[in-house]
Amino acid sequence: MSFRKPGTQVSAGGLGAIGIGGDNSGPLFTNATVVIAPRQVSWPVRVGPVPPAASAFQPRQALRERIETARRHGDDVVLGQPGPARPATRILAGGGGVGKTQVAAWFAREHATDLVVWVAAVSTDHVITEYARAARRVGAPGADGADAGADAAAFLDWLRGTDRSWLVVLDDIADPADVTGWWPPQHPNGWTLATTRRRDAALASASRQRIDVDVYDPQESQAYLTQRLTEVGLAHLLDGDVAGLAQALGHLPLALSHAAAYLINEEESCGAYLARFTGGRERLAELMPADSDPDDYGRPVSVTLLLALEAADRASPAGLARPALALAALCDPAGHPETLWRADAVVDHLTSLRGEPVSADQAHRALRLLHRYGLLHHTGADPARSVRIHALTARAARETIVTDPDRLARTVADALVEIWPEDDYGADDLGEVLRANAGHLQALAPEALWADGVHDLVPLIGLSLFRAGRHTPGIAHWEGLVEQARARLGDEHIDTLSARGNLAGVYWQAGRTADAIALLERVAGDCARLLAADHPAVLVYRSNLATSYRQAGRYAEAVALQEQVIAEYRRRPDTAPADTLVARANLGVSYGYAGRTDDGVRVLEEVVAEREHLLGPTHPDTLKARVHLATLYRDSGRLERAIAMQEGVLAEQETRLGARHRETVITRSQLGTSYWRAGRLGEAIAIEEQVLAQHEELLGADHPATLLARDNLAVSYVGAGLTEKGTALLQKVAGDRTRVLGPAHPDTLTTLGNLANAYATAGRIADAFRLIRIVTAGRERVLGPKHPQTLTARAELAACHWHLGRTPRATALLRRVVADREEVLGPGHEDTRLARACLLAWTGAEAASGYRPPAAGHRGR
Repeated sequence: MSFRKPGTQVSAGGLGAIGIGGDNSGPLFTNATVVIAPRQVSWPVRVGPVPPAASAFQPRQALRERIETARRHGDDVVLGQPGPARPATRILAGGGGVGKTQVAAWFAREHATDLVVWVAAVSTDHVITEYARAARRVGAPGADGADAGADAAAFLDWLRGTDRSWLVVLDDIADPADVTGWWPPQHPNGWTLATTRRRDAALASASRQRIDVDVYDPQESQAYLTQRLTEVGLAHLLDGDVAGLAQALGHLPLALSHAAAYLINEEESCGAYLARFTGGRERLAELMPADSDPDDYGRPVSVTLLLALEAADRASPAGLARPALALAALCDPAGHPETLWRADAVVDHLTSLRGEPVSADQAHRALRLLHRYGLLHHTGADPARSVRIHALTARAARETIVTDPDRLARTVADALVEIWPEDDYGADDLGEVLRANAGHLQALAPEALWADGVHDLVPLIGLSLFRAGRHTPGIAHWEGLVEQARARLGDEHIDTLSARGNLAGVYWQAGRTADAIALLERVAGDCARLLAADHPAVLVYRSNLATSYRQAGRYAEAVALQEQVIAEYRRRPDTAPADTLVARANLGVSYGYAGRTDDGVRVLEEVVAEREHLLGPTHPDTLKARVHLATLYRDSGRLERAIAMQEGVLAEQETRLGARHRETVITRSQLGTSYWRAGRLGEAIAIEEQVLAQHEELLGADHPATLLARDNLAVSYVGAGLTEKGTALLQKVAGDRTRVLGPAHPDTLTTLGNLANAYATAGRIADAFRLIRIVTAGRERVLGPKHPQTLTARAELAACHWHLGRTPRATALLRRVVADREEVLGPGHEDTRLARACLLAWTGAEAASGYRPPAAGHRGR
């Protein structure tokens, strides 16, 4: 007797027949060929339960096109694309609840394929069982049901040789080892689509591509909510908070599904649900209960999001995945630096929980473990935000696995302080990310950061904002910190005093000079009363007060107070040279404003040399001091040296701080003034237009630096022959400075002087004369009779007298200006030489076309 395999062609024949009934004691078959007829397969064949389409299913066209392109040609848009050979397998990778299974199910339902096999790849046994069942359904040669493993292998052989089209879906691969040896083969008529949370290297090969599946985009999220509620006649629940709710849910399909079901069940509006969701008083289990699962996800949201955690915690390094995820759950979902995972605070925390030493490398491996299991995302492509976690995954972790939230919050706070760069100037991407993480932690655990006074992280946020020139959020931060410190610690606690002093600093930065002065005078007095008159904190506040006096145009008071502060520093036996550097740098700048240019140069040259020695030549503080020194070089007539120094500093700042950092923009502005002074008006205007646009964007239209930039640009317009344009702009600046700074402020007087010069250039001598008299009187009163700016105003007043035909009065006034400039600036100073030349022209035999005062005297710093 011979047997033929199912599905082969057979023919009946032989000498015997099958005996039925009678004596069966002998052979049943005698000299016969037994034919087992093949089971007919009815195509198409579907093996395994393909999930139905979710309610309000979103087509996700962009994602589907990527998969289609990969299926056809392996196009460049597919992540992880291998070489030119067309891969047979596409792996849809992503965290829990992003809709990987629904996308795969769409392909299984919609593609006209002879065979679709849907396998829940939860284990090797389950894969083998489903393959074996598929083998029998398609009549695979050798699949007789006796051995599931043999049948599964027969199925793979059948896939390799069939001319039928096929799709095998391996859904939710929990462990790459479960499918090792069981991947379907490459075949021109078939392909494999797999879904997984895992990101193991074992899933990638020359024949497999990984396509990352992310959450919905904002349009898809809103379309989903709109469709779900509209379909059941509850469109009135779609208020103005649809987009906000989608954003709060992180556009996660799983969360949107549960939230929509809740809205329908409770007939609650999007806005009301959003308020409850963001209020923090209710847990996810209450906001997204398990029984509101219309799309049969089968698990509560928190369980789904953390499904891989137990397996991850068992993987090496064992026992670290759970505490590592708890740490990540307190960080900003938008991303935090990888360096946090090597911080001593994190390593010590993991060691205390594990009960045995944990190294920084092991902490980093725990991070990679969470990435591999799809619980967070880690990439080196964006160092500042290299670690990201979905907001709902983080919330699920905080609500289910965090057991000591305050201790955990202080650990993350300690780690952030530890990795915060000492020379943080705040404007770069890292500064933004660190502030975002600190602010996120502060919102999650405010009490933990005030357990023993204020945690260092909280003021560090404000200092970083100050260094970045972000005065608007800086004011909000410090005002909030002052209010909390007063309520929690009292008015006389050192942390409260420090916060008040720093608030004054951002007032100064924002141009709120009067507010800064009033607050600093109170803080300095309170500190002197509570600590000591020469306490380092008191000296810092008094030095800052002097700087504020200077910004208010009170130059003599600024110089006197700064000299007192430096003398106090030198009397203290514990004062290090570095302690006086800031105060001395400020004194040098104040000398320049007060007209004591040579003293300012001497002090700033010393400061630059010491900062180069202590901090290095490219440290931001060193660069800042060199900018101040270059300004005084320019004012003392060393223009070429000033330009060379400013150009060098600007290049360094653009590299180190960024082109938009406040200090970089200030240097660019100073360089524009130097170009203008050198007659390079085209270059000056180009720079000043750029500076003005940046100041308006970063600081606002009324900030003193913005008003200065607008004034400088107007002066350059006039110098370049654009008199009408420059005059109109100066008129605007004059009004703005009078309103913001006051009519007697030195900057306001500068603009009035520049406007007078523009009137004179346009031949409006009477208007110029009226203004310059106001400027001269104001400067004599505010700055003193021999201040360089006062002397410039008097020279211009003399020029107006000369143009009005009052030659004796003009020459007498200009003669006094020459004498005073020789005394104050020196006989070789550019302004002195120009005034002397004009005086000779007026009193000599040569015809003079008129005096044009040195416009440089009007430019602000």
